[in-house]
Amino acid sequence: MTVFQNRWWIPVAACIGIMVGLPSVLVLSFPVFLKPVTASLGWTRGMMSSAPLVTGLATLVAQPLLGRLVDRFGFRPVMLPAFVLFAFAMSCLSLLGPAIWMLYLIYGTASFFGSSSGPLAYSKAVTLWFDTNRGLALGIATAGAGFGTIVMPLLAEYLIQHHGWRTAYVTLAAISGVVGCAVVALFIREPPGYRVAGPRTAPAVPGLTAGEAARRSWRFWMLAAIFFLGGVTINGTLAHSVALLTDRGWTPMQAAGVLSASGAAAVAARFIGGWCLDRLFAPWVAAFCMLVAATGEALLWSNAGGIAAIVGVLSLGIGLGLEIDAMGYLISRYFGLRSFGEIYGWLFPAFTLGVALGPALMGITYDRLHTYAPMLAAFFVLLLVTAALLSILGPYSFAPEKAPTRRPIAAARA
Repeated sequence: MTVFQNRWWIPVAACIGIMVGLPSVLVLSFPVFLKPVTASLGWTRGMMSSAPLVTGLATLVAQPLLGRLVDRFGFRPVMLPAFVLFAFAMSCLSLLGPAIWMLYLIYGTASFFGSSSGPLAYSKAVTLWFDTNRGLALGIATAGAGFGTIVMPLLAEYLIQHHGWRTAYVTLAAISGVVGCAVVALFIREPPGYRVAGPRTAPAVPGLTAGEAARRSWRFWMLAAIFFLGGVTINGTLAHSVALLTDRGWTPMQAAGVLSASGAAAVAARFIGGWCLDRLFAPWVAAFCMLVAATGEALLWSNAGGIAAIVGVLSLGIGLGLEIDAMGYLISRYFGLRSFGEIYGWLFPAFTLGVALGPALMGITYDRLHTYAPMLAAFFVLLLVTAALLSILGPYSFAPEKAPTRRPIAAARA
């Protein structure tokens, strides 16, 4: 149908794909599984919280490879088979036994193939189709992780309470495989004429290669540090938010509801933040959201209950929402589109390594001290550092076309 050829279907479809991909069904649903799985299999929180660290290590290999393959062969030939393998690997979590190495092996395998269902490939698709509205389009696409945070924890909690955690893993895996493959097959595509000489053709668009970005630009390493610190601090706390709140007397469903509400906050941050990225200087917008997240860490560190705890978790959702949205935008503006997928593939693992390390640090702290307070204090300080780093990134190297005094991007789009 002609209506589905409108380019705005690309970010909408990407939103749905991310909602049922690795970030939502495996990473963001982790807090709901933490207590029931550890209680069932006799693990400590620190032992299970080390599983996301395997995710970070797997993506260190998978993301650069994925970025290069998507740049070279396109979206569907890479994403479709990887989505199927991710869903199969995740379903194997239902077979877990007391041996902790099984958890790490399955998590690593699922994370390797699930990298294709995260923001990397979808962000590349969006940036190819949009320039002047790129921030808003990326906000719509990456809002999928926020919607996933709204839906998946509540769905997982319902399934755990009524059918057990093993059935919950299988159900989430099935949803991911079916919906994800349908979205990619029907909607995710490149602009007409993007590869005029075959699938291996390198498009003639402005930008740096991955090697040039790493060797010549200090911003490459600065962005890696920013993404890493954001992942450690925000996701480290959110991964333990359900356990933290239930420790303070909340019921599991109430705690899952607060986590889901953080997903709504992330969605709002992505829509509003994406709009702001197109109109304001993106690093300052991102720095402001890191300060909001720091406020959330401070509220949870204070051990305040009631509305203060809710605001704390929601503030973290805002920070997480804008960070993922800004990631693709900043990469495209500082390094261009020539090797966007590969550069994203090298920088995104910094974020996922942080996403993996943060929960492990929180779990180890709790196991040894029986409190999260010291790590919450450390995360508060690190978020202030992240905001400071964002504020010194400097002007764009590849500015939007609507800015006549700056070098434009000849982005390929319909």
